[in-house]
Amino acid sequence: MSNVQQMPCLLLAAGRGERMRPLTDDLPKPLLSIKGKPLLQWHIEALSSAGIHQIVINHAWLGQKIESAIADGTQFGVNIRYSPEAKALETAGGIFKALPLLSPQDYFLVINGDVFCPDFPIQNLITRATVLRKNPGQTLAHLIMVPNPSQHPSGDFYLQGSQIGEQGSLDAEKLTFSGIGIYHRDLFKGLEADTPIKLAPLLRTAMQDNRVSGEKYLGPWHDVGTPQRLQELNVAYE
Repeated sequence: MSNVQQMPCLLLAAGRGERMRPLTDDLPKPLLSIKGKPLLQWHIEALSSAGIHQIVINHAWLGQKIESAIADGTQFGVNIRYSPEAKALETAGGIFKALPLLSPQDYFLVINGDVFCPDFPIQNLITRATVLRKNPGQTLAHLIMVPNPSQHPSGDFYLQGSQIGEQGSLDAEKLTFSGIGIYHRDLFKGLEADTPIKLAPLLRTAMQDNRVSGEKYLGPWHDVGTPQRLQELNVAYE
């Protein structure tokens, strides 16, 4: 089995999108469009181009609209399955629920459905997973970090070399987590099913053992968080 086949992807699409209202009152946030193409479709087409064909999409709010719009992925050359949540389970809870569908051997890719990063090199993450496998189980997460956007100036975590932590020395840079990451299935071991669980506490615990790595990405990346930002992106990418 190739490394590509061993790297399924979960697209996170279960959020309510409160800040995007009223646009999200009758449409799930990941179906909002840039250049006439839903955010989810941008991700799916990029994954297909990189050779990742096993995709799971979790959903909660108006999830049936996502399934109707995207279907089984045949039109994109991928196989899509769905992980519906009766109530939103937060990021880690949603990932844990989707794991049986993802059935990763070790590492898998997770991408927030509401970020826009049209040129992101997914192939590099496939290569990164191959490198991580050379030291089995040591790294539980590899996060893509980006410069802090204006709406999140304080950032999330420090990147020093290739290690990510909550604290950093003078030469460490505090950056924002992009919502794109590789995770080892063991990061979610022992979680309680159908329980809302946030991802950040799991990452912080792993950081304390130096088991979270990362890299800085300088290409186009946008958190499509408000109607104004969506409008600005549609103008910028005309």
